Amino acid sequence: MRIIRPLALLLAATLLAGTLAGCGGDDESAGTTGSAASAKRCDQNKAAGTVTYLSGYYWQASASILEVIAADRLGYFKDLCLDVRLQPGSGDVSQNTKLLASGRAQVGGLSQQDTMTANANGLRITGISSYSNAGLDILMTMPSITDLAQLKGKTLGQKGLVPVGVSAMLDKAGLKQGDVKEVKVGYDPTILPRGQVDALVGFISNEPLQLEAAGKPVKVWEPKDFGVPGSLGAYAANPGFLKAHPTAAQDFLRAVFKAYQYCAEEAHVDECIGFQHDKAGAESDPKHETAVWKKETEVVADNPLPGKFGSIDTGNVRALAGIMTQYGGVQVSPDEAAGWFDNSFSDAVVGGDNKVVWPAP
Repeated sequence: MRIIRPLALLLAATLLAGTLAGCGGDDESAGTTGSAASAKRCDQNKAAGTVTYLSGYYWQASASILEVIAADRLGYFKDLCLDVRLQPGSGDVSQNTKLLASGRAQVGGLSQQDTMTANANGLRITGISSYSNAGLDILMTMPSITDLAQLKGKTLGQKGLVPVGVSAMLDKAGLKQGDVKEVKVGYDPTILPRGQVDALVGFISNEPLQLEAAGKPVKVWEPKDFGVPGSLGAYAANPGFLKAHPTAAQDFLRAVFKAYQYCAEEAHVDECIGFQHDKAGAESDPKHETAVWKKETEVVADNPLPGKFGSIDTGNVRALAGIMTQYGGVQVSPDEAAGWFDNSFSDAVVGGDNKVVWPAP
């Protein structure tokens, strides 16, 4: 079985800083004449200069990453006169939020929970879109566990912390702090079927798929099934960039939304995974990345937002504020949290039929 480890263990720590300092994205991304924008809008978008996009975790085929790669390769940014530079994030959320808040990156993939944490800690960033209120964080057990209450007195493996959504789910299942022994583990999910832990934190689009492919299926527990809010495929941006260049911010989302809908179609999955493989290089396992993308788009399709495609659900944000305050170690009021998100950019690029408005008006 191939163990998917974070690339941070394989790449030098200086990669992100070095690329932000000078290495750009594909040269062909720089817009010149834009076939999907009027001359006026094209000039407005060009005035934004280079828009640096920062991925959440390198170039894996996840929502908020793969569709940006595809938008670049399909020429959507160029069609809208956007010069977008793609930069890989290392998975270090604190570093990503600092880069967004400082303006060294303009847009990035960032969960609503992480956007709240950043703002609560004084880093001003704005959430501008999301694909679903269902999160990726899950808990895995062996099939013999039929009720989470059975974990009382047993061992739970986590990679540094238990995500707030999983903590809330365990609480709703009647397990209080201390009922389950937490141990820090590595990135090999086979420790669960081997019996080294009784439960294991993971992502619905990663570890369960690896274990299933290895013939070791596990029981997956999702916080959403316990009424716990989350977010999937969310974007955040630098507030100064949003204020100074609103059409560029809108059209960044216009391009990536169009690419998402394109890549979510079965007929285009292989093509889009090919784009990801070209970008990621030797670290890309096309079979696994295909499984990741299909699972995440499945979750989005099965758990649609109550409003337009890509539009942030304010009710979900308010509910998340309570979860973050109770389990995330930050004090966030629902009203305060709602002010850290802005739907105007996503709403401007999607029509009432949930299709992306193309070309730009």
